[in-house]
Amino acid sequence: MRTYPRVTLAQALPAKRLRVTFENGEVKLYDCTPLLDEPAFQPLRDEAFFRNVSPDRHGYAVIWNDAVDLAESELWLHGTPEQDVTVGPR
Repeated sequence: MRTYPRVTLAQALPAKRLRVTFENGEVKLYDCTPLLDEPAFQPLRDEAFFRNVSPDRHGYAVIWNDAVDLAESELWLHGTPEQDVTVGPR
């Protein structure tokens, strides 16, 4: 069984995206909009609920409550690496 880096930080972003930081320092962006039509994830449509995301205490998922969560493997495999922002001359 393959293991994935654990989640250390989860931040809700606009447009139902997550910014997830893993224990190895990598940061990935995860788009939750494809999940919103699935019954289990419909609570994420509520903006206040969506913003209440946090990593679970062991880092194996991001959680909103006892019924709504996403595993670290899903976030790792399907998240997009965050691009470094290049700042031009001032």
